[in-house]
Order: sequence, then structure tokens, then C-alpha cells
Amino acid sequence: MMPDVTDRPSVAQLVAGATQVLAQAGVSSPGHDARALAAYALGVEKLYGLLDRRVDDAALAAFAAAVERRRHREPLQHIVGSTGFRYLTLAVEPGVFVPRPETEVVAQVAIDEADALCRAGAAPIVVDLCCGAGGIAISVATEVPGSLVTAVDLSAAAVALTRRNAHAAGVGALRLEQGDVREPELLADLDEAVDIVVSNPPYIPSDAVPIEPEVRDHDPDLALYGGGEDGLEIPRAVLAAAHRLLRPGGLLVMEHAEVQQAAAQTAATHAGFTDVHTVEDLSGRPRAVVGRRG
Repeated sequence: MMPDVTDRPSVAQLVAGATQVLAQAGVSSPGHDARALAAYALGVEKLYGLLDRRVDDAALAAFAAAVERRRHREPLQHIVGSTGFRYLTLAVEPGVFVPRPETEVVAQVAIDEADALCRAGAAPIVVDLCCGAGGIAISVATEVPGSLVTAVDLSAAAVALTRRNAHAAGVGALRLEQGDVREPELLADLDEAVDIVVSNPPYIPSDAVPIEPEVRDHDPDLALYGGGEDGLEIPRAVLAAAHRLLRPGGLLVMEHAEVQQAAAQTAATHAGFTDVHTVEDLSGRPRAVVGRRG
């Protein structure tokens, strides 16, 4: 005798219930997360056409476990194992910084410059310092195929994850290095040869502990705290490395916190960059300092 599926909850009912649970737990996007967790439990990318579907025991158990993890503020990306970044789907894992949507704007500046150089007949040399999961570096490599991209991170786990994501994206020529941006010989073979240096370095001041549990308890400290009272110790090292690596006229793009706009511009100017200005993210917040090597 076939089991009666009419008494099982539908996907829509599960999503509605999970949305309430996640909202009560303080999750900032409960509806979005509930839908993403339902798709994950069902093994699909989207829920289009599935809201009336009745859920079997295996999917129900998977969904309940995923919602419970999210209720305790484990990052959604860690639960489902991936996140979107521009045109990419990146694998994410504990111990490596989760790429953020606002960084897509930082990547865009580097991509536009690389594309312009390609159109002029050059093969742009691009370096991504503090690459994390590889979102910026892989975006440049896939969106501007003529680019020669190098990605660097201090974390061995980040370098390994970038390699995994690059392979999944079909990028075979990406150069990967584990290294410290404070090391004066880092990528010494590229001194004054690079066209674009782009970076999303750690920049949070040590006393500005993030409020969100997803960030505070799950992103690695190595990728969050920039050092020094203003959080700009590592960013200043990025600026020094960028100035050494870039050819004259080469482009710097470095992400920073909203409150660091003036300090980042000053640091870039002191490091020898000209035409220093700020790029805003899609919400209108100051997001990155941009400049040219003088």
C-alpha cells in the first residue's frame, strides 16, 4: 500500500514555519534563508514550481537539521556549503572568510581596468592580495580571460579553497601563493610589473568586535582584524606591497570599512599613490580606496 503523502507538509508550509523560527532567532533575512535551506534539503538550486510539493521524511529531517543550525546563527553559507559571488558559485568552509556581496563592487573596478587593458591589446597582470575564498581573483580570470592573475593569502586553508574554486570555475592558469603581505620579498619577481593590485584585506580594529554572531563566531580572526588601533596595519602593508608591485600608472583597489574612508585615502597618498578616490558600494557606502602608482 502506498503511503499517503497528503498528510505531509508542503514546501511552502515548511518555509513559512522556518521563516518565523529564524526571525525569532534574530536572523536578518529569515525568509531568504528559509527558502535557501529548503532548496538545500531538497537538493535543488531554486524552489520554482516546488512550493506545493509534499516533503518526504529524508528531506524533512535534512531541512529541520539545517534550520536548527541556522537558528543558532551558523552562517547560511557554511550550512549549504557555497555562496554566490558575481557570476560564480564559490565553495565556502569554516576557517575561511565568507565572501560578501559588497566586495563584488571592488572586483568590478579591477575587472573594468583589466578589460580596458585587454581591449588595448595588453595581457594585464593582476594580483589579488588577501584572496580568501578567491572571489575577486577568479572573477577577474573568468570575466577577463586574457588576464594573468596571481592570488595570495596568509592562510593555507584560504589558498587551498581558492584553488578548489578556481578548478571548479575552469580556471587553470591562476597562480596561487601562500604569503604574508608584510613580507618585503613577496612576489618579488613581479616588482613594478603588475597592472592591477586588488585587495579585500582584514581591516576591523581590534576593539570593534562584530555584533553579528555569524561574523564574530565563525569568520576567522585572521581575516577580520587588521591590526593597530585603527585596524589599518595590514591595509597599510597592502598599500606598500601594491606600490612595490605596480608599474607606474598601475591601479590599486583596496576595500575598507565605511568609517575608514578618510584614513584609507590618507594612507594611500602617503604610500605614493595619486588620483586617490573612493568607490561606493551598491548601498552608497564608501567601500574601497582607488589610486594610481605615481
